[in-house]
Formats: sequence, structure tokens, C-alpha cells
Amino acid sequence: MQRPSLLLTLLTLLTLLTAAPLPAIGYRPLPHLRPNSSDLRFGDSKKYEGSSDFVHLRYHMGPVLTGSITVHTIWYGQWQKSQKKIIREFIGSFSAVNAKHPSVAGWWDTVRLYTDQTGANISRTVRLGEQKNDRFYSHGKSLTRLSIQSVIKSAVTAKTKPLPINPSNGLYLLLTSDDVYVEDFCGQVCGFHYFTFPSIVGYTLPFAWVGNSAKLCPGICAYPFAVPEYMQGLKPLKSPNGDVGVDGMISVIGHEVAELATNPLVNAWYAGQDPVAPVEIADLCEGIYGTGGGGSYMGQLLKGKDGATYNMNGIRRRYLVQWLWNHVVSYCTGPNALDQ
Repeated sequence: MQRPSLLLTLLTLLTLLTAAPLPAIGYRPLPHLRPNSSDLRFGDSKKYEGSSDFVHLRYHMGPVLTGSITVHTIWYGQWQKSQKKIIREFIGSFSAVNAKHPSVAGWWDTVRLYTDQTGANISRTVRLGEQKNDRFYSHGKSLTRLSIQSVIKSAVTAKTKPLPINPSNGLYLLLTSDDVYVEDFCGQVCGFHYFTFPSIVGYTLPFAWVGNSAKLCPGICAYPFAVPEYMQGLKPLKSPNGDVGVDGMISVIGHEVAELATNPLVNAWYAGQDPVAPVEIADLCEGIYGTGGGGSYMGQLLKGKDGATYNMNGIRRRYLVQWLWNHVVSYCTGPNALDQ
């Protein structure tokens, strides 16, 4: 989508001032169109949590991840231990069924509704696998979509402690530090997923990239914990883990992992006619984090005693993660829904 006009921004601020009190509220900027955005195809119908007859998410008979899922992580660039811990604990929370409600595991339950052609559901088990550090920027500080695959190749073919090769139930998560630029970062995407090419990596491996936007574009990719310059007068919300860039990454990581599980080779669950630019289960709910969400309104969120904004609990931490499309009821759902 294009950025909002001045009139839309003024109307948004007016709504903020006149709306009834909520547990916590947040408005998100309308980002640039992403290559896999459904805005042109479905209008704004996908932006509302209510059911929509315009969305036709279909299964295209490809594989989904029904076995235990292992997330192998590549830390590209300079990362603090505290930042790694926030992300590792988020991934570890996907299967933490005993976490406090509303939970990350409850959010993953929506992903588990999706099945393969045998009727087998996506796995409940998601675990953190091996990790690889690339502290010295082996492929530079400016990466293209293809050079990202070269980074993954370096990780799985390293002479010391290479990442294991697991094409069937392994996901490869490349995370770039806040001083690394990736092609289309900030302008069109905050993260993306695809699969590696055997001609580059030697294997077909489902992977995702997510970047830390703290220095480059926090107002776009870490909203609402940072606010774009053009939305003057709107204050950022307090992030739940005290790191604006990483807290902003969390929802993007959730977005990409959910889509990797349901569409790992881009031939399983998606809407639209174009498998090259599929509209997937997280794309359909982009920007919706709570009940009533739609348009520029994120929905009703939770606010901690420390003033931090979140919508679900992990093992030991709180997170703000977007909702996902539930194909059973045909609308976006999340564990913090007020009717649950």
C-alpha cells in the first residue's frame, strides 16, 4: 500500500483522541506494497478481522511441515547476547503449551489447523536447532536476495560446525544485524521467505530472512515501537523486551515461520493465482494484532504494569505478534481475541 495521505493521518490522530479507552491501542503505518501483498487483489477486505467472502485461500497439494519442525538460525553480523535470547525464547515458545494465556503456543494453534493432502496437521512441535554465527559479514554488509542464499550455503558447508541439512522439516532463519542492508529492505519488505536453489546451495531448503531495522527504518519495520517521521505527533509504544529493533523483528519472524510451515515450497496454502507472488496466511492479516483490528488500527492489545504493549506471552517474556488467517472460519484469529 502507499503511505497514507495527510488527510488520513489527521483523521487517524483525531480517532486516537476521541476513541473510547481500551486496554492498549496501536495504529500502524500503511507500508509500501510488498511483492506478495494482496491489497491490489482483494482491496482492503483482508485488513479486517471479520470474515470475508473475497478471500479464497486454497490448498495447492504441495507439502506442509507435519513432522517436528527444527529452526536453524544464522546470526549474520554483530548481535548482543540479550538480543539473541529474546529471539531464541520466542521460537522456544511456539510449543510451550503451559505458557500463560494468551500465549505464543495458542497463536501457533492457528497454524496447526492447516493440513497436507493426507489430512495430517502441521506439527505442534517447533524447536530451536543448531545456530551459526557469521560475525565478520562473510558476504558484506549489503546483501541481495541471491547472496542471502550464498550466506546459507556458507553456513551448511562450513568446515567447522556446519548447520545440518534437513530439507523435510528444517527451517533456516537468517537474521541480519542492524548495520546490514538487504535488497528491498525498508522500502518493500521487513522479511521474506522462499527456498534455496540447488544450483547455489546444493539443496532445496525452506528459509526466511528477517532484518533488524533499528538503524535503517524502525518506524516502518518496528512499528508501533517506533513511529515514522511523517506521522508527527504520534508517540511510539513501549516495547515489551526493551529492544525496539528486536521486538519489531519478533512479529516478522512469526509471520515468516507461519508461512514457511504452511507453504514451504510455495505450492501449498496460498490465495491468488500467482505462485511466484503468493498471498499467504500471514499476509492476509498483516497489521492485525487484536480484536477490532483493520485498516490502520492494530486492534485491542494488552498493556503491562510497566507500560509495555504486547498481545501474547512466551515462556518467560511478552511479545507483540500479528494474527493469522484461520481458513476454517475465514477470518484472522489470535490468542488474545476478546471472544475466546
